[in-house]
Amino acid sequence: MAAQHGRRHRKSVYIRRRIGVGVAALVIILGVSVVTADFVRASSSTTSTSSTTTVPPTTTTTVSARPLEQIPPGPRIAQRRLKLIGQYYSNAITPKSVNASGTGYVYAQNMVYRKTVSVFNARSGRLVKTISSAVDLSKFGYPALKGTVLGAPVEGAFSPDGKDYWITNYSMYGPNMGPEGLDTCSPSSARAAGDTPDYAYRIDTATWKIDRVVRVGLVPKFIATSPDGKWVLVTNWCSWDLNLIATSTNRVVTTIPMPATPRGIAVDPASHFAYIAIMGGEDLVKVDLHTGRIVGTIYCGLNPRTVVLSPDGAYAYVSLNAPGAVTKIDLATGRIVGTVNTGTECRSLVISTDGSALFVVNYGSATMTMLRARNLAIIETVNVPSDPIGITFDPSTAQVWVSSYSGYITRFALR
Repeated sequence: MAAQHGRRHRKSVYIRRRIGVGVAALVIILGVSVVTADFVRASSSTTSTSSTTTVPPTTTTTVSARPLEQIPPGPRIAQRRLKLIGQYYSNAITPKSVNASGTGYVYAQNMVYRKTVSVFNARSGRLVKTISSAVDLSKFGYPALKGTVLGAPVEGAFSPDGKDYWITNYSMYGPNMGPEGLDTCSPSSARAAGDTPDYAYRIDTATWKIDRVVRVGLVPKFIATSPDGKWVLVTNWCSWDLNLIATSTNRVVTTIPMPATPRGIAVDPASHFAYIAIMGGEDLVKVDLHTGRIVGTIYCGLNPRTVVLSPDGAYAYVSLNAPGAVTKIDLATGRIVGTVNTGTECRSLVISTDGSALFVVNYGSATMTMLRARNLAIIETVNVPSDPIGITFDPSTAQVWVSSYSGYITRFALR
């Protein structure tokens, strides 16, 4: 995070982050006093680019042992339309990312400004738990690091069975911890600044308590789990590498050097290959999880941030931050088969569990766009509160949740 050390954790201020090709700009925006509310807005507050269509009556219902693979009953998601059903606001949250468990809860990471994880009921939208990032590292296998430290939760990922929730911490604060991380960095500049390794946490979703802590690289950003449950993957923004954590030991077993500023991660359904978005470049890096080695690169376009795969693993979809576009790649040929502009500064991207629809937030446009995965046709574009940064699809409710740095969680039903 670009240096604004004196402004952290003030009630009256939140920080807006914009990331270009390896460059961060900060804009200070005045906040308001703490307000917590659940309320519903009329659907007329959204704007749509689609015309009225008749939805076929065909229905699909799939129940999977893996919560995030469930398919909601009813028409395919791409045949439905968005309806705003509620928002939660508080200046006690600054949600960087949001993740649905598929088991009735949605988790939001509040990063350096609040240093907490917020847990919401997926049906009501109500806040049910605030998880502090405070830990004593000496109690988690690091005996030399005594004393309480705080993390800055940035991204999260559920284990395939939904029992564990892993988060990355952008920076650590407290005894023996280095300075707050920077978005403009390299391995050499981070070391020269005195940066110390950061940590990934595992949260038990039954107790909402941190039960594992794993040392990773410098300024970790994205985190993902493999479908077979064997791996947790972490991209480190400033040390330019990828950590593979074995869930059998909860330790990093392989660290793979990456090109500058790696971010998004997607793992194929067979848990064989991972695809890493290199936000400082134009490529996806393909990693063989069996060997722990890079086996190829795939051109995807400038400034890739988030990557998701189709359910069968045949296609990759990538959000391109600087161009404000989403691109589709045939992974068998490595060729781009479609690109569409959706708004200014595309950030987080998610795919519905049936693979028919994509949802992307456009940070600079304050919008969220729904796309047809088959051909990247824009289905709808809706307005959301300023600085939308995270998005998730919840299969248990057929809802899309958008998190905004401005302190909002916005919920849309798909009907």
